[in-house]
Amino acid sequence: MPNDVKRQAVAELAEMLRGSSAMAVADYRGLSVSDMQAVRRSLRGNGVQLHVAKNRLLKIAADQVGLEELKPMLSGPTALATVSGDEVSMAKALQEAFRPYRVVTLRGGLLGTRAIDGAGLTRLASLPTREVLLGQLAGGMAAPLSGMAGVLAANLRNLVGVLSAVADKRRQSEGGRAA
Repeated sequence: MPNDVKRQAVAELAEMLRGSSAMAVADYRGLSVSDMQAVRRSLRGNGVQLHVAKNRLLKIAADQVGLEELKPMLSGPTALATVSGDEVSMAKALQEAFRPYRVVTLRGGLLGTRAIDGAGLTRLASLPTREVLLGQLAGGMAAPLSGMAGVLAANLRNLVGVLSAVADKRRQSEGGRAA
């Protein structure tokens, strides 16, 4: 029978799930309390929050928010990492924070409402940052334009070169007649 404390916890979890653009589920079995605090500090510096809650309460909150894809990942000791910003930065922060602790495994997560497995989170962490990707996209779009400008400029340079050669030849032929 649910009591007021559990209702309040489910409401807070549902609000947290609603406000997250991405989340990851990790099995933290084997971490000590001090290790968990170090991981939380590391993640907090990157804008990622790490929550430990009962799976039953998380499942109820997921039902309330409509995130059915999250429920199969909730078994055993569960730590839920959430972020309301860049998903790639969350994956990178998780990978960096859990690197010293080989016992921690990423079960999977959600990008928006789309489920992703642990291997997908690892691949996501290997992507460049958003700014780098945008720079690469801009460079890729600008490269053909630069090439076209070079081709058009080359034709103009060639035309100027031909006209200059014709003018030089005329000057030489007019100089030869005057002598």
